[in-house]
Amino acid sequence: MPRFRTLIGALSVSLVMAAQPAWAEDGYALWLRSIAKVDRQAVVTALGDSATLTLAASELRRALPMETPPIVVATASAPSVRALTLPFSTLGDEGYLVRNVTLNGKRVILVAGNSDRGVLYGAFALIRHLATGGQAAAVNLRSAPKVKLRVLNHWDNLDESVERGYAGQSIWDWWRLPDFRDPRYTDYARANASIGINGTVLNNVNAKADSLTAPYIAKAAALADVFRPWGIRVYLSARFSAPIELGGLKTADPRDPAVAAWWKAKADEIYRAIPDFGGFLVKANSEGQPGPRDYGASHADGANMLAAAVRDHGGIVMWRAFVYAETDPEDRAKQAYSEFKPLDGTFADNVLVQVKNGAIDFQPREPFHPLFGAMPRTPLMIEFQITKEYLGFATHLAYLGPLFTEVLDAKTGQRPGETVADVVDGQAEHHKLSGMAGVANIGRDRDWSGSTFNQANWYAFGRLAWDPDLSAEEIARAWAAQTFGTDRQVIDTVTAMMMGSREAVVDYTGALGLAHLMATGHHYGPGPWVSDLARPEWNPTYYHRADANGIGFDRTASGSNAVGQYAGSVAKSFAKPETTPESMLLWFHHLPWDRRMASGRNLWEDLVAHYDRGVAYVAQMQRRWEGLRSKIDAERWQKTATYLAVQEREARWWRDASLAYWMSVNHRPLPAGVRAPEHDLAWYKLQRFPYAPGHTQ
Repeated sequence: MPRFRTLIGALSVSLVMAAQPAWAEDGYALWLRSIAKVDRQAVVTALGDSATLTLAASELRRALPMETPPIVVATASAPSVRALTLPFSTLGDEGYLVRNVTLNGKRVILVAGNSDRGVLYGAFALIRHLATGGQAAAVNLRSAPKVKLRVLNHWDNLDESVERGYAGQSIWDWWRLPDFRDPRYTDYARANASIGINGTVLNNVNAKADSLTAPYIAKAAALADVFRPWGIRVYLSARFSAPIELGGLKTADPRDPAVAAWWKAKADEIYRAIPDFGGFLVKANSEGQPGPRDYGASHADGANMLAAAVRDHGGIVMWRAFVYAETDPEDRAKQAYSEFKPLDGTFADNVLVQVKNGAIDFQPREPFHPLFGAMPRTPLMIEFQITKEYLGFATHLAYLGPLFTEVLDAKTGQRPGETVADVVDGQAEHHKLSGMAGVANIGRDRDWSGSTFNQANWYAFGRLAWDPDLSAEEIARAWAAQTFGTDRQVIDTVTAMMMGSREAVVDYTGALGLAHLMATGHHYGPGPWVSDLARPEWNPTYYHRADANGIGFDRTASGSNAVGQYAGSVAKSFAKPETTPESMLLWFHHLPWDRRMASGRNLWEDLVAHYDRGVAYVAQMQRRWEGLRSKIDAERWQKTATYLAVQEREARWWRDASLAYWMSVNHRPLPAGVRAPEHDLAWYKLQRFPYAPGHTQ
């Protein structure tokens, strides 16, 4: 499916945000910061009194000034709207239509949909249209989500810590729930609704059974009550061994009738408290988590048992395919495919298999997961990581829109022209159930995600979950306009910074297909030398396989043959160095340091050049940001400037430590004119960070 590449047009003065000098700002308002003056709000009429329609009208008044033409929000079933015979039939439950019409003899902007949720999404679409330079007089918006389930996965723990969270503690105040409902919960729901997210998994995939006890069900129900008017369902991560830990059973074998009965009773209990409960997310038989394989059963046995428990309530099960074990030492990248491909067609129809975007683990760059397109009889839900576990935590500016679209655009090789996006949205295999999950980067920090630019990754995930065919640049420009205003220089500069930022992180952490080179445990900083961990696949040396002769993981037929898990032209391309994209070269091939590259340099010289390019790009971002000092509010400008300085220092650290290590392995000098590492390798190896954030022991 071709990607829609049209960029936002002229960003002149809009009805929502005119270009402004510096103003007081702390980032809390996210991309919804423009608020009309209370005494000069747009005239908005709601045809209906549901809570969601009321919110839609309120959002329009909040954002739009009185100069905006009159607005009517209504569902397609309203008699006066029905008389217009507008094209609602293809909008589904959540789509919207926004256009100028004559209603009851008056010219108005109609915001409508088949449901009040569609109307709410339409209201936010109109706000976005005007905030990014669109004109009210020419508004004609029509859209329906291509992906059914658009869900944030919160890796939040019951002690309010967040695994791989870099923006403070969990926003869920479990201790004071269900009694105290922090206003922040409403603001969270509002932000998600504005970008089309319709579900949230409240607790960590490394789940505690306590999440399924009555007190915590009541807490989840309180959150569900807040989220419901915003069109958001809650889900829970379920610990597979809960029947033993909570129910006193001697087994959690999914084939045991008593186990199935326990889960059915538990599901009934949850639905009594949360009638629109979405269902369960499950991590099983991975990283020590219990699962059906503990009993000789399959992943399908486990998923289907839970699916039966929630089926009568309309619930679904999201069963993660992230599995790897020490029992398969050949190649960690192959394990999910090996376990799940044979199960295609055996999962219940209310099960989604949730597959990470790549076969390892959210690396700065990975080839797309070979399961996409390989399980045509099973709906596959893609999982992205919004939180930047491997891309500099909260302090490095790394816009992930290009990472997301790179994966979604990838051709699967299974059928002519088929992309990963076609599989994810159900189009390729005609699945009614489809989904996209993002591991949230949200915490209790005032600016929600640790920095202003991290907000863009939350925003990009939501926009792409609604429409995987949007372009990363289009999304970046829209976010910049909604976040900073419509000054042309600001939008152009911010967008340019963002669009190259992820590639810069790839360059200074591991270009040419290298991956998993970070330090152990906390995943902070470089550690390509680590080789002494208990399991082979925990060690960076397992992934790069560098020696005096060459570098890279041989995944061809002469190695692990992971290329054999891909299909057609994709497998053929990855099988040979000459046809493998250089950005993935060392992922699939172990190659000599002297190999000639497209640049004309040898591999060693090219790798060094990538490190230097990544560091240089961060310095360039610093200069660009400095040029916006007078046009960005002081608080957000200064925090970003500080973080860019941190990023530049740490990019140099990554570069220097990595080059020092590679030279110790290949015994080669740096190319002429290249700066030597600041310290020797021993110094870099001695660095310790026992209290790095986001790591649970």
